[in-house]
Amino acid sequence: MTTEPLRVACIGMGWWSDVLADAIMRSQRIEIAACFTRSADKRDAFAKKYKCRPVANYDDVLADPAIEAIINTTPNDVHLETTRAAAAAGKHVFLDKPIANTVSEGRAISEVCRKAGVVLALGYQRRRENHFRWVKQQIETGLFGKLVNAEANISRDRLGKIDLSSWRYQAVGMPGGVMLQIGIHYTDVLEYLMGPVVAVHGHFAQLILPGDNPDVASLILEHENGALSTLNASYASASEYYLMNIYGKDATAFYDLHNGLRFLKRGEAKSVAVSTYNNDTFVEELEEFAVACRGGRAPEVGGDFATRSLAVVRAGILSAREHRRVEVEEILKND
Repeated sequence: MTTEPLRVACIGMGWWSDVLADAIMRSQRIEIAACFTRSADKRDAFAKKYKCRPVANYDDVLADPAIEAIINTTPNDVHLETTRAAAAAGKHVFLDKPIANTVSEGRAISEVCRKAGVVLALGYQRRRENHFRWVKQQIETGLFGKLVNAEANISRDRLGKIDLSSWRYQAVGMPGGVMLQIGIHYTDVLEYLMGPVVAVHGHFAQLILPGDNPDVASLILEHENGALSTLNASYASASEYYLMNIYGKDATAFYDLHNGLRFLKRGEAKSVAVSTYNNDTFVEELEEFAVACRGGRAPEVGGDFATRSLAVVRAGILSAREHRRVEVEEILKND
């Protein structure tokens, strides 16, 4: 396996492209060789910032034999088009979540990459946070006993901070609003820790932010093992906040943004603090992608899993619209 950095092109310049590019700059395993977006100003600014070559045409990016992979942060509704073209050109693809806006497009993305023999990795960095890795390890050793319940919250203050011209804040570009944009991170963590979700009850509301998309959303998740989870996501709250409490018959883990991780065993009176370091989840997932592109182990989150992850949120959207319990299998069959 070569030790040379993986040469990538970043496509779809915006806020998130810079987050991933910053992570690439912290890594020795990946190198940004080129960038493309339709806006010449954004393209040139990105190229200057990250010292790469701006390319005015996506086809030219794909025709360059020196570029091995694409870092794709384009809008959800063009993920299939841009990824299909990359796969046809033999380029590996790192795609930000969600994989698409519909399950059918998610499946198509997975299939074109599979047929082309290229690596497809999805950006689900939250599951990699060390506090969640620690909880997962304790669950796997049996310390929690039977898992029974979980509660989660992922909230950010977006009042006065959104651009309604951006696809990220429009119903057509990000159907489901806050739950699809950030809530999907914590549906993923809940599945990672509690097991697969089989059915969803959803409620969505637009309370504070302008536009046409929900800024508050709640899900009740039924897990395959019988456990129940609740997830609240908000762009309308006064501050950023993250919470993830995992309840088992024999132990409980409490995590929140301000107090970190704590652990409590059955029969004990006080929880104890668990010390975990803040790992660089972005670098981890991108370097894992680079290793996979060079023939190493497959990425932790690939297209098939990401499509099912999308189906969980899509089930919540349908549930909120039709006021009924929706099974994930229904979405996988019909969406």
